Amino acid sequence: MSYQLSFAELVNYDADQPGITVAVTLGLNQVQVTCEAKLDTGSSVCLFARDLGERLGLDIGSGLRLTIGTVTGRFVAYMHEVHLSVGGFEFNALVGFAKAPHLSRNILGRRGFIERMVVGLVDYEGALYLGRYGDI
Repeated sequence: MSYQLSFAELVNYDADQPGITVAVTLGLNQVQVTCEAKLDTGSSVCLFARDLGERLGLDIGSGLRLTIGTVTGRFVAYMHEVHLSVGGFEFNALVGFAKAPHLSRNILGRRGFIERMVVGLVDYEGALYLGRYGDI
């Protein structure tokens, strides 16, 4: 049996680096910040460093508190709605910002990003194919 998908965007990434890292823009009101984030199908939510939220003007602690468990322990993040742009796709998403300033890894997880997309991956070529869910 054969299956076929179509994708609107191709995002290239450096396959020689650890993880699948792509450019992300976060926005709130008229402020935008750009960063790199790793695509993580094992993460339940999108998570970003605290300083990115602060640069958007957010009061991080005023968001919805979420305790996140990982294989190395637990940490607290606060969820806020922001504008998220990745590879030509833009939408509002509920994402988390770490409570602790030392947690600096940015992650595109299931809720907020992957659930809205159709994702294809050819890691050997560093090719991440993206389409908006429902457009196929």
